[in-house]
This record gives sequence, C-alpha cells and structure tokens, in this order.
Amino acid sequence: MNAHCDIAIIGGGPVGTALMLALRDSGLQIVMLEARKIEHVNTDPRALALSSGSRQLLERLGVWEDITQVSLIKTIHISQKNSFGRTLLRAEELKVPELGYVLPYTALQDALQSAVTGSKATCLTGAVVTQLQSTSNGAFINYQHAGHDHQLEARLAVVADGGKLLEAAHPPEIRDYGQSAVIAHVTCTHPQPGIAFERFTMQGPLALLPFRDGYELVWTAAHEMAQEILHWNDTTFLAQLHQHFGDRVGEFLTIGKRACFPLRLKRAPEITLPHTVLIGNAAQTLHPVAGQGFNMGLRDAWELAQEILNRKPEALGSDAMLTSYRKQRQLDRNAGIHFTDGLVRLFSNDLLLLKSGRAAALTVLDCLPGAKKFVARRMMFGTNG
Repeated sequence: MNAHCDIAIIGGGPVGTALMLALRDSGLQIVMLEARKIEHVNTDPRALALSSGSRQLLERLGVWEDITQVSLIKTIHISQKNSFGRTLLRAEELKVPELGYVLPYTALQDALQSAVTGSKATCLTGAVVTQLQSTSNGAFINYQHAGHDHQLEARLAVVADGGKLLEAAHPPEIRDYGQSAVIAHVTCTHPQPGIAFERFTMQGPLALLPFRDGYELVWTAAHEMAQEILHWNDTTFLAQLHQHFGDRVGEFLTIGKRACFPLRLKRAPEITLPHTVLIGNAAQTLHPVAGQGFNMGLRDAWELAQEILNRKPEALGSDAMLTSYRKQRQLDRNAGIHFTDGLVRLFSNDLLLLKSGRAAALTVLDCLPGAKKFVARRMMFGTNG
C-alpha cells in the first residue's frame, strides 16, 4: 500500500463506512483503518434506531434496500412514570411514511460494507492507529497491522470512531450523567407493532423500540443500580420492568442477552485542526434518550462528503475547507447536543415541582400540533428539518 493518500478514515464503523461510500466515485485515494479484526467488525449486539432523515441518506448511498430485519416506528408514545400527561408523535400527522426504524447494527454494517466492496478504496481491518499528528503539511498516521509498524500521510485524516488519539492535546467536554444503559431484547403478551415507547422515570429514561417479535429495551439507571439490573434473574428482571413500565404491552415474557454501557456526553472542542476532522462519536457521544447519536453522525459523514466533493484534491484538509465544514455542522450539532442533554437533565430527577411541570408540558405539547411537528422533525432530520 502506498504511504500517501488523499483521505485516511480512522474507524470502520457505519459512520466511517458511509463516508467512504459517499466518496466512492470521487477518484480520490482513500484508506480506511479499522482497529477490530474482520471477524469482530460485525459482532456488535445492539440495535440501532434510525430516523427518517437517515433513511433518506442511506437511500442516496444506495444501500437502504439491501438492509434486512428493519422494524418500523410509526408512533412514539412519551410518558412519565407515576404522573399524568403524555404525548403521541404520529407519522401520519407529519405526512411521512414512518418516524423511524429499528434494525441490527450488524445489518447496517453488512449493507454498507457490501456496497464498498470492489471500490478502489483500501480497507484494512486489525489496523490499530497509535499516533496521529496534524501539521500544516498534512496528517501523519502511525499504525500497527499484521505485526508490523506502518506510516501513512494523508491530505485529510477523518477520525470517525473514538477520538482518543487527539484528547491529550485537545481535551473534550465530558459530562458524566451517572447513568448506564442496560440493553436487551424482550417479548410480551400484547406487543404493539409500529409503536415506540419513551418513559421517563426518576432513575432515567426507559425506552421500548419495536423490533422483531418484541421490543429492544434501553433501560437507564444509576451505575450501581444498572449493574444490579444486569445481574437480576429473568423473573426479577421482567417483574421489575413491568413495575417501571406498566401494562401498555401486557405482561413481559422473556428477556434476551443483556449488555450494559455507561452514558455520558462527550463533545470534542470546536476548533479547526490542520488536515484533520472528527465526525460521528469521535466528535460527539450523546445520551441515547432521543436516539440522536448515530443519526447525527451519519449527517456528519454526508455533509463532510459534500464538502470534499466540492473541493479540489489539493485543497483537502485546508483551513478554509475545514472551517467551512465546522460552520456548516455547528447549528445541527449544537442543537442536537443541547436537546439531548436538556431532556436528561429535565426528566432524570424526582423534584416535585419539576415533576408536575413536566407532566403539564407533555399534555400541552400533545395539544399543540405545530410544536409536536417541530419536535418530531428535529428528531427525524436535525436542523435540516
């Protein structure tokens, strides 16, 4: 492999792969470096919640029709535990086919990887980047692959996963919510296809996303409590879930394999680094409360691709290009971060006055079509909505 390229993409998850796919006909020399080995790239157990806006981007990339096991979200039911008030967001009221979709991470990754197979881009798995230097002359990358050390120089380095390579010199803003998310697949006696539930409790939000024969559960709680939940036996888990969620889907019957992830806001500083840009969860990692994280990352990839395609190769990574991209993404990024962070702060507490105000707000929102449309379109399309 040449030691020089136009674009180096660090991170081969869906966001990095979507960027590569958006640039496949550009004629640029692109190298993707993915730390995981090929047998581990497609083993993530999570399901993803995609917005209608993300579906449109995936259609433009030519991969949507190849994605399997997609469940539809046509209604979102929002409520608060032990309180009156609720809001319903319906696709038909917004004149869209669906509000969103739930699908396995692996199904999306497989479709994206299949689409880039045969392209001129170079994809290396098991390539661990050990150093990234951003200079006025280009981005210089050191990585290990197949037991050997390698160097790569790029006009533009795109960090699409993690971002730890730059954190020492450019520390991100980090807000620990004191919560973890327990994720599992559950079945019940009365599933309601097409309806997603978001229920706020004083411990944190609890979401049920329609998926396959039941629901994908995202149960947030304080770190210690989440570890307890993770290790409950099935009978206790299902009984406690019913106590938190109520009877809307009947009795919970089965619980699948569980996983637990700590939750925090991590936001890279809004600076322009020479010949380097961060996208996806390298740029921002969000709480899953409103399902914004991956959808925002996909918009990062799409808009960066458009910026690249509108530039001459010699202008890749220039201050003018990266400043333009940062300004273009600033409004959507800030709005998504503040929206998600605000929901967590507002709803994850048991203050009596706030509890009453939240209940009233949910009721008022449900009676205001214009306000509901604004909230729903922000969730589906970001500020592009």
